[in-house]
Amino acid sequence: MRILLISRCPPWPLYLGDRLIVYHLAEELEARKHDLDLLAFTNRPEDAAEREEYDHLFNHVELFPEPPRSQASYLRRLLLPRIRFPKHAQESWSPAMWQAIENRLRTQKYDAIHLFGGIHVYEFYHALGGQRAVITPYESYSLYLQREIDNTQPSLVSVLRMRHEIARCFESFMFTPYADTVVVSGRDRDELQAINPALNVSVIPNGVDTYHFRPRPVQRIPALLFVGNYEYAPNVDAALRLATEIFPAVQQAMPQVRLWLVGNAPPPELTRLASDSVRVTGRVPDVRPYLARASAFVSPLRLGAGIKNKVLEALAMGCPVVGTSVSLDGIAVTHEQDALQADGTEMVSTIVRLLKDETLRTTLSQNGRKLIESRYSWESVVQQYEQLYQKLADGH
Repeated sequence: MRILLISRCPPWPLYLGDRLIVYHLAEELEARKHDLDLLAFTNRPEDAAEREEYDHLFNHVELFPEPPRSQASYLRRLLLPRIRFPKHAQESWSPAMWQAIENRLRTQKYDAIHLFGGIHVYEFYHALGGQRAVITPYESYSLYLQREIDNTQPSLVSVLRMRHEIARCFESFMFTPYADTVVVSGRDRDELQAINPALNVSVIPNGVDTYHFRPRPVQRIPALLFVGNYEYAPNVDAALRLATEIFPAVQQAMPQVRLWLVGNAPPPELTRLASDSVRVTGRVPDVRPYLARASAFVSPLRLGAGIKNKVLEALAMGCPVVGTSVSLDGIAVTHEQDALQADGTEMVSTIVRLLKDETLRTTLSQNGRKLIESRYSWESVVQQYEQLYQKLADGH
């Protein structure tokens, strides 16, 4: 099949989760002899220079700076339903992307068109010229904001509530023209269908490179690990909570334990927590050595939505996982079998129990890896997308 991907971001670098899925999906589709074209927005100065990292996967690539979208323009689309889906390039936020889509459709016949993103790309429905398409917004932004409201002091939530209502209004109509809306977890699907019960929503999780992320025969040490891109606020919240509340309590019970906070762009409030027992690494070239040596991957996320790639990678490496319900969203773990779920005050006692129980760590390590192999390989994920693409091709 010939497939056009229209994305809110390029498929690189892979430490940014919304880019990881586009890269691995394209890599697997290209290996299966599909022909791919890519039109993508950029929002980092480095994006244009990194094109060589993925150019080989596509027959045609065009990149466009992500356009500004003002609050006034959001409100106009909410108040004037007739302009919610522009019908001409100049009415859209990105005339350049609109025209590129029309140019591709004039010069190529596509069996499937796949849009990645929500507010960034939904507006191009009429640019597709009536061709059916799939859209993957990854997650429900309404769910993301609701969790932020739930974890914010009541006196500070008024602006969040307004943003939440705006997000719900957009999610009530943004995806309706598309043949299928794909999210990465059942919780996100439930949120979108609660907002619009008529919406056709499929759940296809992210995958893991099961060869790259595989167990290593090395000795684990008494260290807790959390990995995240700290440009993403929920990861900062989780890391600070882990370092200032959870880890000190665990250390009281087990003084020899250490904490590793690994990942891109740790803010000053995180880096100044570094000590003899707390290591804040910043971005590392390879997270696998940390996943291979840590006794437990601890994910105390309270905010966010979607599926957590960091947790999938930990499970794939056989690193025992303790995670909140938010951390485990969309991952079919069985508590006490594949991972340990712990929320609130249960987190400390659960971590201590795991560190003291070698048999439990072995069980979680082995079963977590088996779960990834059976349900979360990129091959399995791409097979599900191929089925959607075939439906689009049959519909044409």
